[in-house]
Amino acid sequence: MSGNIPIMTLDGPAGAGKGTVSRAIANNLGWHYLDSGAIYRSLSVAVLDAGVDLDDMDGIVNVANKMELSFGAGEIPSVILKGQVITDRITTETCGHITSQIAANGLVRQALLQKQREFCRLPGLVADGRDMGTVVFPEAQYKIFLTASAEERARRRFKQLKEKGIDVSLFGLAKEIEERDRRDMESSVAPLKMAEGAVLVDSSDMNIGEVIARCLSLIEA
Repeated sequence: MSGNIPIMTLDGPAGAGKGTVSRAIANNLGWHYLDSGAIYRSLSVAVLDAGVDLDDMDGIVNVANKMELSFGAGEIPSVILKGQVITDRITTETCGHITSQIAANGLVRQALLQKQREFCRLPGLVADGRDMGTVVFPEAQYKIFLTASAEERARRRFKQLKEKGIDVSLFGLAKEIEERDRRDMESSVAPLKMAEGAVLVDSSDMNIGEVIARCLSLIEA
């Protein structure tokens, strides 16, 4: 599937910092970067734009198969759906809630599987998500399970939203994160779990530089 192309996967719960860490590693190594979550969130936008009911899984799979998605260049790549930049739209709470629902469906995940694997190109790939090391790239040479306590992830999200002028409840965020963790771990399809051979990195008491250095050390070793 990927031949001799080096792959590093970073799986873990929402809010653990996978995106920030993965982008930094990819930039450091000069490798390609796959944000699997952005693909699923883009599908949510496409489904909303198409007016497909969230209970209509056949309709959602049809949208997934026809989705025209690309990523722009830059430190934080822009997300482009059918020629329109949707980078801001996929970061909304509404989009995240919809994504959590449709991503649990096996038919949806299967429809997006090949789209994700197409990102594997030389000189290498850094992929972050929920099932990168278990399902999408089980042959990856470097696997990391990046996590942090629910309380710490809630604090990080609270700070991000406050900086954007969005009034939220820290307690409410923590409850939402715990509920999403439970749903992701209990999913009947590609549940959130450590891949075989993965290295556990808990970032609760680490700064971003320490996390990046820890992950890079696996390749250097």
